[in-house]
Amino acid sequence: MLTVEIDSDTERILSNLTSDGRSTADVIREAIHIAGRLRWMEQARADAERLANDPDDLAEIRAIQRALGDTNAW
Repeated sequence: MLTVEIDSDTERILSNLTSDGRSTADVIREAIHIAGRLRWMEQARADAERLANDPDDLAEIRAIQRALGDTNAW
């Protein structure tokens, strides 16, 4: 069970989201799942940015590129 106080803007949005017949519980469950995916994607973006700027990873990439030679031939 979850009890949440919402403001008038949120109430309006919730009303719009349930206007197709979905229950408030279904809309809230979906919103929580979407928020979880968004957080996961933001974490993945931050990890990718961190790795893209990691000097050790960049050095390894350059070493692999040198070892493989001209990869544009593929």
